[in-house]
Amino acid sequence: MAQLPPITVSTLDLARLEALLEKQPESDAVTRLENELDRATVVAPTEVPDNIVTMNSTITFAMATGKETFTKTLCYPRDMDSSNDKISVLAPIGAALLGLSVGQTIEWPAPNGKTLQVSISAVDYQPERAGDYQS
Repeated sequence: MAQLPPITVSTLDLARLEALLEKQPESDAVTRLENELDRATVVAPTEVPDNIVTMNSTITFAMATGKETFTKTLCYPRDMDSSNDKISVLAPIGAALLGLSVGQTIEWPAPNGKTLQVSISAVDYQPERAGDYQS
């Protein structure tokens, strides 16, 4: 796998994600998210650049396997619903998206043993940019 790009996480997201991970059974998804949090640059919510994927951000991204783009909201597992417009942070693609900025690409292990390549093209909504720290 290629070198991982730098990522940024807010102190608020970090605290919420650490609390979530404490309640999860050990799994590859949990380990990958823990590793991402360990390598992240952590900043106050008010200092998160507006082009960073944070929790509850709505983002547009593309997979290297095709030209199709997706617009999804990165959410906590409890917020998943049947709308198909959300991605759990515990899903492989969810953990890969967290902390990336517009223009960055990451290679990430897929459940089938292959590698996903994901590129961020836009952060359409970011709670920190909107001043919403309650999500």
